[in-house]
Amino acid sequence: MMIKENILKIKEELPSAVKLVAVSKFHPVSELMEAYDAGQRRFGENRPQEFAEKVPRLPSDVEWHFIGHLQTNKLKLVLPYAYMVQSVDSLHLLQSVEAWLTANPVRKEPLRVLLEMHLGAEETKHGMSEEEICGIFSEASNYPHVSFCGLMGMATNTDDQERIRSDFERIASFREKVAATYPDLPLNELSIGMSNDWRIAVGCGATIVRIGTAIFGPREY
Repeated sequence: MMIKENILKIKEELPSAVKLVAVSKFHPVSELMEAYDAGQRRFGENRPQEFAEKVPRLPSDVEWHFIGHLQTNKLKLVLPYAYMVQSVDSLHLLQSVEAWLTANPVRKEPLRVLLEMHLGAEETKHGMSEEEICGIFSEASNYPHVSFCGLMGMATNTDDQERIRSDFERIASFREKVAATYPDLPLNELSIGMSNDWRIAVGCGATIVRIGTAIFGPREY
């Protein structure tokens, strides 16, 4: 296993201002600890049950990001522990998150969230339209237990790098637009880019990249 070497190689190339989230879904805690011992502190999970099981098994200074589709009946497994939920993909989910946090005051500070924008060509991808996102930001005061930090998106699943770049440029441009339109919100984060396309994402203005396979190798299902 070359987890340490993989992390160091990525960080050498990654601009210092871009945050690396190691996507550790389906990988055992022993491999997460290898990454931790190599200096990695940000980890991303996409399954609530696995997320909740791993949190207490790693050191307390880990910054946990939830990056998958979150069902409203699984909020209790994620919201008490997440540093950030990157994948708020619907108004219904956002409203449910706010309601749960109101009823369960387990956090000392608002939950950091990114709104997921539907970016790729696939209809199966989760996410909201630009209009839906603007509607939420315009009513941000309705969500006092949430801190809106920016946007997240997944490019079209293709080998066409120009299509991927186009997707990333679109969400980057939109983030700049909403940041200017809603200056009272700290919409500084743009989470785009995974193992196969993170370099393109960085070139398009990513502030967070989510890398799994290039660190841990193929998933163990």
